[in-house]
Amino acid sequence: MSEPLLAVREIHTYYGDSYVLQGLSLDLRAGQAVAILGRNGMGKTTLIRSVAGLTPPRAGDVLFKGRSLRGRPAYAIAQAGVAIVPQGRRIFRSLTVREHLLLPTSALAGWRRSGARQGNRHWDLAAVLAEFPQLAERIDHLGGALSGGEQQMLAVGRALMANPELILMDEPSEGLAPRLVQQVGEIMRNLKAHGHAILLVEQNFALALAVADYVYVIASGQFVFQGTPAELARATEVLDRHLGVGAEKLA
Repeated sequence: MSEPLLAVREIHTYYGDSYVLQGLSLDLRAGQAVAILGRNGMGKTTLIRSVAGLTPPRAGDVLFKGRSLRGRPAYAIAQAGVAIVPQGRRIFRSLTVREHLLLPTSALAGWRRSGARQGNRHWDLAAVLAEFPQLAERIDHLGGALSGGEQQMLAVGRALMANPELILMDEPSEGLAPRLVQQVGEIMRNLKAHGHAILLVEQNFALALAVADYVYVIASGQFVFQGTPAELARATEVLDRHLGVGAEKLA
């Protein structure tokens, strides 16, 4: 089996004195989606922030392409090929769609014209707009004038403009209508087909299991289950105790 693109090794992450992540480890390979499931407040977003360097672990290590990210600032991790689609989309209301998409290619972001990363499609403004025709139609509209679904597309497109190998997605379906949730799932499947790896935090269990190759369930900062979506669907105690759903809801 190939070396993991992302390897999280026994990380321990705190907010002040609050001990949040308690020795988590996981592997993620190119072209693969790994989903992190769990109830609110269990540490899912903290895991995303730990990988991105926004809340660095106090112990353990995060390896990207075999190299430690320990001590590297968040901007350097982003420049190395890790992009984040944050919870809540974090769209600037006063910037246009075009301005949002060009942010990752600015000198401020430390962008260098290096072409496509190995194995991945090269994303530029034309490619992103071709992938998201609705954004092309609203290219000069302000972020604050977009619908929730359009803002989510913009958040994904903004991440793609950095041509990342790993995309961290935190609750991408939050607040979206069912039709748009299906569209988000299709976007993630397309990203996998283009060679991107996805670390996904998601409350919509059906969506997560539809796109994930492997699943971890987190409770109180520790993984209480890891396996394939099919294996999780048979783990009735985990579903009931840690996710609050019955197996029939994941069918």
